[in-house]
Amino acid sequence: MRILVTGSQGFLGKHLTEYLASRNYEVVSADVADGADARLDVTVFRDVLDMFENTHLDAVVHLAAVADIPESMKDPYRCFSVNVYGTLNVLEASRRKKIGRVVVFSSANYYGAPSKVPVSEEDSPAPRTPYDYSKVALENIVWSYWRNHGIPVVVLRPWKAFGEYEPPNKMVPRFVQACLSNQPIPLFNGGADVTDPYHVDNLCDVVELCLTKDEAVGEAFNVGAGNPVSVRQLAELIKKMTNSSSELQLLPPRTPAEATPMKSIPSIAKLTQKLGYKPKTTLEEGLKKVINFYRSKQQTNKEGR
Repeated sequence: MRILVTGSQGFLGKHLTEYLASRNYEVVSADVADGADARLDVTVFRDVLDMFENTHLDAVVHLAAVADIPESMKDPYRCFSVNVYGTLNVLEASRRKKIGRVVVFSSANYYGAPSKVPVSEEDSPAPRTPYDYSKVALENIVWSYWRNHGIPVVVLRPWKAFGEYEPPNKMVPRFVQACLSNQPIPLFNGGADVTDPYHVDNLCDVVELCLTKDEAVGEAFNVGAGNPVSVRQLAELIKKMTNSSSELQLLPPRTPAEATPMKSIPSIAKLTQKLGYKPKTTLEEGLKKVINFYRSKQQTNKEGR
């Protein structure tokens, strides 16, 4: 199977291209950033269509997106251009070239701040930021192509995936780096927010299931590990695993709106029952991979001085 991965140079894209290649899939990577097989701006339809017409493809995994919420607030036009119109361009090119499977990444942010947990795929969207709204709009376009044109689509709504290539300002790498340097870890609202963190390898497993199982077509799936963890518990676990002396600073909420802890936990029953998904990498195993990754970077930096 020859698979196009858009947004291949991002955190998820890097992991996914490595994962699929290790599973003997032929991967074509595309991104606006350097390092991909092809430079591709998904907002330019002619470029997207040219790539589809000039490259034999069996499937597409569409990751290209503006995924930074503050950036979406600062420049909502670009967020919607990439996330919504970029997805429209990929779907239209897939329709014209009769691509066999199109896996599109939405987000847990589709649900906003859930009013109940665990969140099921039938729960209504409740977007808050431009990024959230872009994912709701994106999904509506996907379902239009599925219902009106029969494009074999799958939508994924991932919760908090983490991994070695994640931006260093994100929660897990931030905590790991602080602990390895014995620096304090500020936990706003006392770290009371609860989510479902899991290593990105589990998400890559889900993508493969969606590419290969016919039961996935025409469906949306929450992706998580079914393991609710508070931000404070996560920090405590990383501190323990690194044998760190970092102080956990239990701070008040940054804003009144954050005073009520946010709990966002997915139900993965549909994914388990329909596709036979079972997380393969535990939270501790995943964190160990990230810890070792940053320890190796620290060692390399020391040797390079």
